[in-house]
Amino acid sequence: MGDYVKAFQDELNTLDKKFAGNGVLEQFEAKTKLPKSYGVLGAASLYLLLIFINVGGIGEILSNFIGFVIPTYYSLVALKTPGGADDTELLTYWVVFAFLNVIEFWSKAILYWVPFYWFMKTLLLVYLALPQTSGAKYVYNAVLEPVTSKYIKVPQAQAGGVSSKMEGLSTSGKTTGFASHSN
Repeated sequence: MGDYVKAFQDELNTLDKKFAGNGVLEQFEAKTKLPKSYGVLGAASLYLLLIFINVGGIGEILSNFIGFVIPTYYSLVALKTPGGADDTELLTYWVVFAFLNVIEFWSKAILYWVPFYWFMKTLLLVYLALPQTSGAKYVYNAVLEPVTSKYIKVPQAQAGGVSSKMEGLSTSGKTTGFASHSN
């Protein structure tokens, strides 16, 4: 038990260091004399509690908000980085997210029968969105890919494609017609 408490305290210290430059949390710490990590955990707990009790339908809004904000942040970061691994991961998330929203739209009547649906959906969306869990990739490979592979066929790359023709031009010495006149 002591190991779990120590690990939890280490995580709280890591959060405090991570949010060291945050002005709002600095004010929280100055006014309450509590560590920044307590403010973060308190806000997250309140957020999840509001989703859990779903007063006035706020759970649906907050659940969809978290399913949109986290991946949007990671998508914006991915757009600024070279390479395509993170792009593929996020594209997979957006496909799964859209699929879940379409299914949810057509099954609104069932939602009232499932207790704490929005809370469970929020946990699922966090699992799908975080790159550490690769949840979207798992759901895509287990559910969507087997269904879509029957209907969506990707054509094989043709040797006569535009990119191979451009490479052929550059290696054969042919030009585009534009010549530099710098004599």
